[in-house]
Amino acid sequence: MPRWLVPPLAVAAALVFAASASAHATLSPAVVTVGTTQMFTLAVPTEKEGATTTQIELTPPAGFAIDSFVPANGWARATDQSGSGEDVVVRKATWKGGKVPTGEAAVFQFVGHPDKAQRYQFKVRQTYSDGTVVDWTGGESAEEPAPSVEAQSSLGGSSNTLSIVSFVIATVALVLGAIALLLKAGEGRELA
Repeated sequence: MPRWLVPPLAVAAALVFAASASAHATLSPAVVTVGTTQMFTLAVPTEKEGATTTQIELTPPAGFAIDSFVPANGWARATDQSGSGEDVVVRKATWKGGKVPTGEAAVFQFVGHPDKAQRYQFKVRQTYSDGTVVDWTGGESAEEPAPSVEAQSSLGGSSNTLSIVSFVIATVALVLGAIALLLKAGEGRELA
């Protein structure tokens, strides 16, 4: 392996390790436009050794409408809802029957939309095959934080989250590129 490739690979490995070390229930996309209907993906990791995830309950917050669900292979879904047709209000969705092993994530998709600009926190309850329950309902710094979606009136220049993420990605790319160029230039001098 070329020596210049070692530092970028070390940084990439550190980023992957850091991401996997803090696995939590997540909802994506994390930032959306108010009133725009789109598909959301809920991912709930199986973190407990020797057990499988067998049930997931999702409770959407007030003001966030779920219009429909995408079928999830191997799972049976039940919904607690009121109304009918376009006036349906989903209070809770429960998926049962899956067997997601340690190190993998249960993934569910639904179509929905937020009513106004704010942060929406979803309650997620995960049940393992041994009966253990994890409630993903805490604040952002909690051990089991609730997955959330930030709804904004527009995704233009006013998004602090997107600006920060873009800046971090650009900075990491710039640093890795500079390291690669410096190492490559150093190799050229050694050969001369």
